[in-house]
Amino acid sequence: MTLDHELSVAVRLAQEAGELLRTHLARGLTVEHKTSADDPVTAADREASELILAGLRAAFPTDGLLSEEAVDDAARLDAPRVWIVDPIDGTKEFTTGSPDYAVSIGLAVGGEPVLGVVYAPARDELFAGVVGGGVTKNGEPAGFSDRAGYVVSVSDTEFRRELHRHDLPGMVPSGSIALKLARIAGGEADVTFTMSPRSEWDIAAGHALVLAVGGELRRRDGRPVRYNLRRPHIEQGLIGGRPEAVAWLEGELNARNLPTAHLGLTDTAPAWATLPETDRDALRGHPGVFVRHAGGRVLALLVVGEGGTVERASGDAFHLERLTRDVTRALGTLNAAPLRTGGLD
Repeated sequence: MTLDHELSVAVRLAQEAGELLRTHLARGLTVEHKTSADDPVTAADREASELILAGLRAAFPTDGLLSEEAVDDAARLDAPRVWIVDPIDGTKEFTTGSPDYAVSIGLAVGGEPVLGVVYAPARDELFAGVVGGGVTKNGEPAGFSDRAGYVVSVSDTEFRRELHRHDLPGMVPSGSIALKLARIAGGEADVTFTMSPRSEWDIAAGHALVLAVGGELRRRDGRPVRYNLRRPHIEQGLIGGRPEAVAWLEGELNARNLPTAHLGLTDTAPAWATLPETDRDALRGHPGVFVRHAGGRVLALLVVGEGGTVERASGDAFHLERLTRDVTRALGTLNAAPLRTGGLD
């Protein structure tokens, strides 16, 4: 697949969006919040999204478009090619002065990521690549490191709240999963994982970059990540990077029983088996089952009914709080009703 034109357009738009973001920072930001203090948004997010989508629409009028900061258009579901955009991956970092934010532009064809551009404006770092064609950083060829001691790039939020309690070797916390994946593809880190779910726009471009240098990214339960779904949200945590580093990390996570959430759990998912048999029978077919699990057992369970009413909440208080954060953010992203916590167990 030759995607030279697509790549050049995406690179140009990412750089233009990056310049727009630097301009907003120079003149000051007004920060709003979507679902919580961990989920900020600014005018810069929206303007960068408009700039990128307008450029893609002009260059590729028949392609589908999906952006975190734009109203979703169901017409994308019928498009064989879909651009998946996060105008600022790491808005919290953007608003707090951290350089760990990035413009992320990915292209998926038939549900598979094929092209990625990740631009970090604060450091003027541009990662670009096509699956089958390799990756460049600022125009120079890049690829996986061959270091023996793996660098594990982790969420700074997850590290601060939870991961610092564990002895997992090689952890380096930072913001923006798009930038984590780009830096893995560029050899600056080796592997990453999350405990909380992510959305398609967070990872599409970075996923393409990792694939372009021979790596992998998948759900924590081993299943693949597909793109351009009706609900563009991966319901659980992720793991990805250099294949040998992923295999090593998976063993380390299992040995430490490090958890992951699974949102909107159904009986077709491996995590369904973590529920007690009585719950499997009672909850089969329920659209609002959310769990946090590790080591084959449930750590926290939320069952949410229509209107966001919590029908059941059980489990360890710490894990239940983490799960509630994930569910609140997911429901807000899906424009569903927020949680209403009447009558918790």
